[in-house]
Amino acid sequence: MNRQGNDVGTQYRSVIFYHSEAQREIAEKIISDLTTEKIYSAPIVTEVSPFSVFYKAEDYHQNYFNQNQDQPYCYYVVTPKLEKFRKVFADRLMR
Repeated sequence: MNRQGNDVGTQYRSVIFYHSEAQREIAEKIISDLTTEKIYSAPIVTEVSPFSVFYKAEDYHQNYFNQNQDQPYCYYVVTPKLEKFRKVFADRLMR
């Protein structure tokens, strides 16, 4: 919780914001299913919280991975996780 790689702090916390109870239930069920299936070796700590206010990040943060795939963090940390995600969820991804 509160980290992405070597970056630590509440600004690195993962969260799913929901707009309705149906969305909350779906998010919690998916987290529960992934936990039961042991898809990830560590516990899923993503928060599920009601939407209130959203602040869009600066332009240079938008599509960061797609624009910086050769950066060491993206190449060595993000790319392997993305490849695993695509493999594990291949049947659920749209092409």
